[in-house]
Amino acid sequence: MNYSWHSDIIRSIRIIIIMEEKSFYITTGKLKEIKQEYEKLKKNLSLKTKGGIPKVLNSEEMNPEYLLFQDDLNFFYSRKQELENILRNYKLIKLPPQKNRDKVNLGAKVLVEIDGQKDEFEIVGTLEANPALGRISNESPVGKTLFGHKVGDEVTVSSPIKTIYKIKKIRYSSS
Repeated sequence: MNYSWHSDIIRSIRIIIIMEEKSFYITTGKLKEIKQEYEKLKKNLSLKTKGGIPKVLNSEEMNPEYLLFQDDLNFFYSRKQELENILRNYKLIKLPPQKNRDKVNLGAKVLVEIDGQKDEFEIVGTLEANPALGRISNESPVGKTLFGHKVGDEVTVSSPIKTIYKIKKIRYSSS
């Protein structure tokens, strides 16, 4: 009996990843983190496959150890493909030229006023977004809408309710 279903899954994942290739905007810190994870994953994958594959059959049923091994292997391969896709398609977030630092761009820290309340966001790529930490994606509704605007501009975001953001301050740091 041939149990090649795992290779079919991996092939499907590769096709999906290739179809979804896009640029990933990241900081140098995030790039370092991704490279470290990738190297660790390659090492773990090598160790995982070094010891041999558990036997497929245990009497007339699938061996649970084999199923667990295949699940782990599928996870490692899919994450490896994901990281390789990022490493092939990343773009570092850099400071914009001095003349463009008056506009919201990637890496900007933007102080806004919303209904009399002030809030500050940093515009980052999707891989580093964490709204709880004030880091919003350039692809989020707020990030997209703020992009390219200047201090004093009022922008309207409709997600899920209509909200007006007044840009109070834009700053960039070299980190």
